[in-house]
This record gives sequence, structure tokens and C-alpha cells, in this order.
Amino acid sequence: MTRTPSAGDPIVAARAWISDIAVETVRTDAIQAFLKQETIFVEITTATGVQGLGYSYTIGMGGTSVLALLESTILPLLLGQDAHRPEAVWRSCFAAIRSTTGGVIAALALAAVDTAVWDARSRSTGVPLWKLAGGADRSIPVYDTEGGWLHLSEEELVAQALATKARGLSGVKIKVGRPDPHEDLDRLRAVREAVGSAFDIMVDANQSFTVAQAVRRARLFEEVDLYWFEEPLHADDVSGHAALSQRSTIPVAVGESLYSIGRFRDYLERGAASIVQVDVARIGGITPWLKVAHLAEAFGVDVAPHFLMELHLPLVAAIPNGLYLEHIPQLRTLTSEQVRIVDGRAETSDAPGLGIVWDHDAIRRARVS
Repeated sequence: MTRTPSAGDPIVAARAWISDIAVETVRTDAIQAFLKQETIFVEITTATGVQGLGYSYTIGMGGTSVLALLESTILPLLLGQDAHRPEAVWRSCFAAIRSTTGGVIAALALAAVDTAVWDARSRSTGVPLWKLAGGADRSIPVYDTEGGWLHLSEEELVAQALATKARGLSGVKIKVGRPDPHEDLDRLRAVREAVGSAFDIMVDANQSFTVAQAVRRARLFEEVDLYWFEEPLHADDVSGHAALSQRSTIPVAVGESLYSIGRFRDYLERGAASIVQVDVARIGGITPWLKVAHLAEAFGVDVAPHFLMELHLPLVAAIPNGLYLEHIPQLRTLTSEQVRIVDGRAETSDAPGLGIVWDHDAIRRARVS
């Protein structure tokens, strides 16, 4: 039964912890490896007994710093605040840590709180997140990243791409950044020849190139008909991404390493991003994520969020410019139900909350003391 929202439902308790998750497969790119997922959880309880569970993540380091910021400063601020007002809660938390904002630690802390508030709000109203946040579509196309890591051989890339296509997914993302540009090109050619033209191939350089290197590789890659060129340059280099966008026909995708709405505005105003990949954890939660998505819509740019497929599914389905969901399973050890994919599209859940069915016993077992 759908509950009627009261005039307010104050938060009466809040706690945070870390649960570690091992990576499901070896993941490497041009600059790093994914060591493990430090999952920073925040749980809130309201006066009516509604609980909200939110989270953010790291790829192996820094999680204890996020936890310290939450426990020392942010969680006490939540008590008494109305869980039906995520904007007010987010702004009050941001104001309290303003001098430390603008970076990943603050963003991850805010995200864990904000997703918990939205979870509680959704559960309280009985409206699933994908509808509460906009309800643009019930499902979203999926592309795969798990078969495209940099350490994989050419033969393995081809086999993984063919398997992805056979599962009905629409595309595959391949990491680039081998020392010889022609080695990257040969690998991409092999995949394109195997999957044919009616299949999307994205590439991700993970900020590993200079402008000159990116321009050269883009020129080489154009024959493969790539769907996008992701993070070719350092995330701070707005002018470099703008220059690359003007000199290549391949759409440039950025966003996973941007931590403020203003930085996305800089990219969009300069024409430096053709696809926005805003990450709900790294931008500071659902509240700012939606603002970035609608900002991109105003510039005629689509959104294909980075990682966190379980949480991004209802969000990218909520917006009218949702393009793609990235398939990287990482919560299977902590959940009892998985994302449902039918005919290459991930389907949203009508259950209230974030749409994630947590296994609370597994979360407890994975908790870091």
C-alpha cells in the first residue's frame, strides 16, 4: 500500500560502515587496476520507522577517510532532518563541509547519505526510484565492459565481444592505451570484423593520452566506427577535450572523474563532451546527479553513467536523455536479486527504494571491523 507522505518524517538515527567486495574478474586499464570495492554504506531510520540504505564506493583505497568524514561530521547533522526533503538534507550537509568539498572524499560521503535519503523517501511514498526521479522509460539499453579490459589478448577480446552480442547486448567497451597505437587499432579491427557493423564499440583511455596522442589515435580509430572515445585526456583538461572534439568525428565521452555540477557545465559550454558519464557516487549523490543529467539535456547531450549499474539503472531510466547502462556486475555477493536484462535492455523495478534487493546477512559478513 502506498503511504501518504506526512508533513515531515525526521531522521532519528544514522550509522555508517564499510563492506568490502572482491572484484569479480581482473580489471585493468591504461593507468590502474581495480583492487577491490570498498562499499561505504549509510543507513538512516526515520521517526515512522522507515529505513533507507545508501552507498558509495572506492576501487580499493580511501574508504576509511570517507567513513571518518561521515562519522565525525555528517551523520550527526542528519538527526532531525526531514527524509522527504533530499535537497534540503544535501544542502545542509554540503554547507557543513564546504571547506573540504570539490574532491572525491567529500563527494563519496555526500553520495552515501543522499542515496540513503532517496531510498527512505521512495520507501515512504511507495513510489519506485525510477518513477520518483522522473519516470521517462521503463528500461534502458545495456553495453558490456567486463570483456574489454586492457590485459586481455586480441583473441579474448573477440571471444568476449561475440559472447556479449550473443546475449543480446548492444555494444562492448574496450580499453585502449597500449604503447603502440597500431596495437590498439589491430585489437579494435579484430573485434569490429567479428561483430559486424550493427554493434556498438566504445573505447576508454582512462585519461592516459596527451592531446596530440589522442588526436592521432582518434584518427586511426575512425575506420572502426567507434560509438565514443572515453576519457582520452586528463579530466581537468577541458580545452584539450574541446580541441579533440573539433578534430575528430568520434564522440567524446567524459564524466566519471568529474566531481561538481560546475565542471560538467564547463565541458558542455565548451562543446568538449558529446556524452556525459556522470557517476552518482563521485558527483555526490542522486540529487546532484539529476541536475547534471538535466543540464546535459539542455545542451542536447545524452547520459551514459559510469559503473554502479544497479543504482544507475533507475536513474538513467528516469531521464529523457538516458542513453546506455554500463554492465559491470559488482554487487552480486551482497544482493539476492540481479538486474534483469531482456532483449538487451535492463528493466527497472517497481519495488519502492533504490531498486536493489540487498542481502543484509552478506553485507554484515563483508563488513570491515
